Amino acid sequence: MIKLIASDMDGTLLGKKMEIPQENIEAIRYATDKGITFMVATGRGATEAIPVLEEANITCPMITVNGAEAFDETGKKLFTVGLEKETALSIITLLKEAGVYFEIATDKGIFSDNPHLRIENAATMLANQLPHLTFKMAIAMASTHLAMLEVDYVKDYQELIDDNAITILKVIVFEQQGDKILKPLRQKVETIPDIVVTSSFPNNIEINHMNAQKGIAVKKYAEKLGISMDEVMTIGDNFNDASMLELAGVSFAMGNAEEGVKKIARFETDNHDEGGVAKAIRRAIDESL
Repeated sequence: MIKLIASDMDGTLLGKKMEIPQENIEAIRYATDKGITFMVATGRGATEAIPVLEEANITCPMITVNGAEAFDETGKKLFTVGLEKETALSIITLLKEAGVYFEIATDKGIFSDNPHLRIENAATMLANQLPHLTFKMAIAMASTHLAMLEVDYVKDYQELIDDNAITILKVIVFEQQGDKILKPLRQKVETIPDIVVTSSFPNNIEINHMNAQKGIAVKKYAEKLGISMDEVMTIGDNFNDASMLELAGVSFAMGNAEEGVKKIARFETDNHDEGGVAKAIRRAIDESL
């Protein structure tokens, strides 16, 4: 019997408008009414995840930044797994040499060094998800969406390296040309010790400490509740979800998931804009998967 459900957010729990569809909200309530704990396990930082959950009136535990942080349902931080500053500096130096845009997630929020590129990259992501949008419309939507999310700007990321009060959790690279640039770049980044490189969209790579993975974090939280991984259900769509899909007794890949992710998950559900999460939750409960 399932006792814990962990769901990714972007491309999974969220619809194309970056909000939680009512169908998914009702399925989460269906699960919690049966005593099942629901949590999100996202690549987003807490400051990016909370507004979306609050809008849907959902209060739940969170695994954020790909497993670098976890919070209980009251918002109490349970653990942090950050990058060593020397490692972060090596990553930053390599990415600057490559000339790509990237952001840094920390325990004090998300930081960017270029507001214009931040909007442009968010617009590209929206345009890819909603092909009917003109890029001008995508820029307008991205600007509105990003205005709701907390972000800090620095002139140089060296400021984060020098600040001993800040823990760097993840480095997120965005590249509109996708694999053409990201594949060789990823190979270079992976030569840096003690890191793991994943992806949540075709146009990004995400760099965490090797122990900051969703699967590790979900397992830690399940153990805290006295739940075995056989009693855990996970839902995701991309390669930063792979570790939790592999470990869970019941795992669903979204219909829109990467093909490699579908091969990892035990079951498949519909797309994120077709209530795929809701259908997976109800199927798992009603069929006692």
